[in-house]
Amino acid sequence: MQNFIFCNPTRIYFGRGQITRIAEEIAPATRVLMTYGGGSIHRNGVYDQVRAALGHAKLSEFGGIEPNPRFETLARAIEQARAEQVDFLLAVGGGSVIDGTKFIAAALYFKGNAWDLVARKAPLERALPLGAVLTLPATGSEMNPGGVITRASTREKLPFRSPLLYPRFAVLDPTTTFTVPPRQIANGIVDAFTHVLEQYLTYPAEAPLQERFAEGILHTLIEIGPKTLAEPRDYDARAALMWAATLALNGLIGAGVPQDWSTHMIGHEITALYGLDHARTLAIVLPANLHRRRDAKHAKLVQYARRVWRLDDKDEEKLVTGAIARTRAFFESLGVPTRLTDYGIDPEAIPELVTRLERHGMICLGEHNDVTPETSREILMDAI
Repeated sequence: MQNFIFCNPTRIYFGRGQITRIAEEIAPATRVLMTYGGGSIHRNGVYDQVRAALGHAKLSEFGGIEPNPRFETLARAIEQARAEQVDFLLAVGGGSVIDGTKFIAAALYFKGNAWDLVARKAPLERALPLGAVLTLPATGSEMNPGGVITRASTREKLPFRSPLLYPRFAVLDPTTTFTVPPRQIANGIVDAFTHVLEQYLTYPAEAPLQERFAEGILHTLIEIGPKTLAEPRDYDARAALMWAATLALNGLIGAGVPQDWSTHMIGHEITALYGLDHARTLAIVLPANLHRRRDAKHAKLVQYARRVWRLDDKDEEKLVTGAIARTRAFFESLGVPTRLTDYGIDPEAIPELVTRLERHGMICLGEHNDVTPETSREILMDAI
């Protein structure tokens, strides 16, 4: 097991009716800016619950944060937060809203071009405190210090992170997900599943507890995925999904183990260029990535085949092939296609995607830093 430091300061309020607990976290007369997305929180009652819980605060709002939150939109929110001299940010929505709110928190006190926080990884010395009310389980952003934003003008999608960006608290009420469209729930399952595999499918690191944690999350997603799509108001299934997605990327299963993340970095370029849902890019890239790098990941792929998919074959190559096939089939069973051509993207697009990876410094990806631009090209060709 590798050396590590683990600290996660986010307080979780989990379960029905927990939105009322916001009042315990935000002091009276605090100037709060509530951020949200397209307005679904108005239709499902979450907005009213949050307003009631914040009755003691001085509340203003900023809506319209998009999926794959845009720098241009967030710049307007930053201006509003500065003008209103807000003390606290409350993100109400899914991962995109929370990611965008983290960027607002980071940029508010930053001296200079806020995009440098992302493009140049400029150091962050101060950030506005934030909390979250999660309405879509997927990214784990409610309990981690990172985010990803898109700059529409240049069609770039890039990650950022800082220990200062952990939400102080997050409310996870599974009932807030009951009216989420099936496409978004399926996306969330794929996103969480891939988060686990980016930390699990690397190479043996003598970290049996982290591996069992990871396998438990994967088993849970496989078991409840179809059920929660078929029965959207099944509280227990949605609760399991919500907690699994949070644990998939709150730092626990990644402590002391090598991590990959090449699937995410390649997927980001597809989203930036074509606007494809983040999870759908992962479903495209991951099976092809595992196939192309099956030799380097052999030991863990065999373990994955046996422990997660419960495959039983003495031929380890057949186990590896079977595990990759089962992964693709699982995504497809959720209604998430796994080929570039399924989305109208043909081989002619691949050179531009690889060029963008190079431009953003994504030239030594993966747990061994050996995913070169040529490897990325091969992965994308396999994903056609």
